[in-house]
Amino acid sequence: MSKDWKTRTQLVHEGSRRSQYGEMAEAIFMTQGFAYDSAEQAEARFIKAGPDEFVYARYGNPTVRMFEDRMAAIEGTEDAFATASGMAAVSGALISMLKSGDHVVSSKALFGSCLYILENILTRFGVKVSFVDGTDLAQWEAACVPGTKAVFFESMSNPTLELVDIEAVSAIAHEVGATVVVDNVFATPIFSKAVAQGADVVVYSTTKHVDGQGRALGGIICGTKEFIRGVVEPYVKHTGGSMSPFTAWIMLNGMATMDLRCRAMADSAARIAAMLEGNAKLSSVIYPGLYSHPQADLAARQIGSGGTMLAFDIKGGKDAAFRFMNALEIIKISNNLGDAKSIVTHPVTTTHQRLPAAQKAALGITPGLIRFSVGLEDVEDLIADLQAGLAAV
Repeated sequence: MSKDWKTRTQLVHEGSRRSQYGEMAEAIFMTQGFAYDSAEQAEARFIKAGPDEFVYARYGNPTVRMFEDRMAAIEGTEDAFATASGMAAVSGALISMLKSGDHVVSSKALFGSCLYILENILTRFGVKVSFVDGTDLAQWEAACVPGTKAVFFESMSNPTLELVDIEAVSAIAHEVGATVVVDNVFATPIFSKAVAQGADVVVYSTTKHVDGQGRALGGIICGTKEFIRGVVEPYVKHTGGSMSPFTAWIMLNGMATMDLRCRAMADSAARIAAMLEGNAKLSSVIYPGLYSHPQADLAARQIGSGGTMLAFDIKGGKDAAFRFMNALEIIKISNNLGDAKSIVTHPVTTTHQRLPAAQKAALGITPGLIRFSVGLEDVEDLIADLQAGLAAV
């Protein structure tokens, strides 16, 4: 495929493969296995499959490969491996490269399941994990020591929208030979180019903006061909976390509109954040596109947008937050994000519920905090719905 194509063209055409029938839409190869012309061909393929040769759906599939190639092109990486969910991507990227005794440095502001992988699973197998304030470069410098194997962070944290300076942290990590793994979900593949800014590996829950319509779970790990095929693929294909061809087909169709969707949602998010800021019923509004955000300059430099997500803290805690959410009509209560439908989430009682109260407080996850994923509805309707919700507080 052309390396000169712009993003929207890549999102529609990159990685396409057509059968002998010349179909326009990407084909779904719904098969668990593949037939060989001869026993010799089967033997050769198991020794080393070629770029468009497949042996078993858990190892690879033509529809899945189209999706992997398209995502790699958007991310600017050599290769990618698609997984059954976003958490399969996070765990696969980390566990595939780590062993007992290795050291990982991570930002402490993470999605609840990411914290579980680092705090409970990796440590169970003898991996040492150090947590730092992701916004404090001095803490990264102190924690990253010779022998540190990997660095992990969310480029924009869930749910408090805290940014990590990808370029600066990557430089610190590379000084000690560590691999930089970035969860880029909130920043989206449209606004963030993490690899160009220094990251080695980028992971996504493609459940979010890539599908964008709440239809399927999926994830992807993007990186060098050596890392993807030499480290990630053996781990994921043998542990069973590969993406299904039907899911890959859904994701491919979602990608065609991703640029348009993300930009429209970000435009609405910016208007909504500006409307909410200063509201007497809110103690704070968190949106990287607002000048009041402590990392507004970094957001402008790193992603060039405030993004599609915002958060706000309702005075009155959990009871007030629940009254607000229950009064909404258009905006749905759910724990997903990046959907065409606008969604509010109460992290204290859902996505980060298992964390001790002290840890929630340290992360800024207060009883009144609402995470808001802005959808594709008319922004005036969303503003009216939010105002009605606040009137109920």
